[in-house]
Amino acid sequence: MRVIRLDIRDVRVLRDVSLLPGPGFNLLLGSNGAGKTSVLEAVHLLAHGRSFRGRVRDGLVRTGAPALEVFARWSDANEMTRQVGLRHAGDQWTGRLDGAPASQLSDLCSALAAVTFEPGSHALLEGSGEFRRRFLDWGLFHVEPSFLEEWRRQNRALRQRNALLKQARPDPGLLNAWDAELADAGVLVTRQRQAGLDALRPHVETWAQRLLPELGPTALSYRQGWKPELAFEDALLLARPRDLLSGFTSVGPHRADWELRFAARPGGEPLSRGQTKLAALTMLLAQAELYAARRGAWPLILLDDLASELDAGHREQLLAALAATSAQILITGTDASALLLPAQATVAVFHVEHGVIAPQTPENQG
Repeated sequence: MRVIRLDIRDVRVLRDVSLLPGPGFNLLLGSNGAGKTSVLEAVHLLAHGRSFRGRVRDGLVRTGAPALEVFARWSDANEMTRQVGLRHAGDQWTGRLDGAPASQLSDLCSALAAVTFEPGSHALLEGSGEFRRRFLDWGLFHVEPSFLEEWRRQNRALRQRNALLKQARPDPGLLNAWDAELADAGVLVTRQRQAGLDALRPHVETWAQRLLPELGPTALSYRQGWKPELAFEDALLLARPRDLLSGFTSVGPHRADWELRFAARPGGEPLSRGQTKLAALTMLLAQAELYAARRGAWPLILLDDLASELDAGHREQLLAALAATSAQILITGTDASALLLPAQATVAVFHVEHGVIAPQTPENQG
């Protein structure tokens, strides 16, 4: 997967910019507040349906503009040219995929794949289980054709059951029916999540050895969201009295979680801040590598403010490992020399200043 063209309008300080990325490393250099991160946000929005810094309505649209617009053209693993466009006002959106209208954001997100490491990525390990479920589901969404429909079916059943639980006297027959539907879809989602985590394990171990060798072998475990000795439908029935009192479903895949541990921390002792960032990066790159193995092409790799997130040694190790892949990479920073790119790397440099992007040429180098 290689992005050929990127057009961004009215994303934070970016009024109307275009970018023609190179096939390897693409450095977006500039001072703080110049708009570098906004470029990555725009790509992330196309790939995930949201910014990694919050909702679209929370400041992503440039002040005074009615909506943002993002367009990308890329070549896929089969060297077919594809394109996607999104106009988003915060409360409503329109999109097109390969020239045809898109009815759901998931249609756009299923086409362009991007993995993002940014200053908030430590939440993947330190934040709530929602971050980890979203991470796991993203990978399944892209490689398991049936996952999205079962995930939607599970969430639909969960919403209906919760609505019944909030009623003063819910119909027991309806509760039984939605319990059965939730259990059926939830078990399928859980099986796919467990299989997805199993598939990730060898890739996690590989990247952990590169980035965190001092912590030893990894262990990745999954908690399904209800007691493992119970069938899901039985767990729902046993939890019903408690759920009727609280008004929400207390067990199920919406409570699932996973945990990454290291041999050097057998009791689950906390990692340092730097180690937590590297562990999050390990998971993200493991997922990118698994995607490449399944789909035949690497997703786009977005690395925001890498020099301040990783020390020099780990930056050098990371970028050398990425240079050995076929991934297209966008990196933001203030100084190219601080990134420690491998000498053999293919590099394109873009200067970002006051929301304007200009490619570096021999005339403006230095």
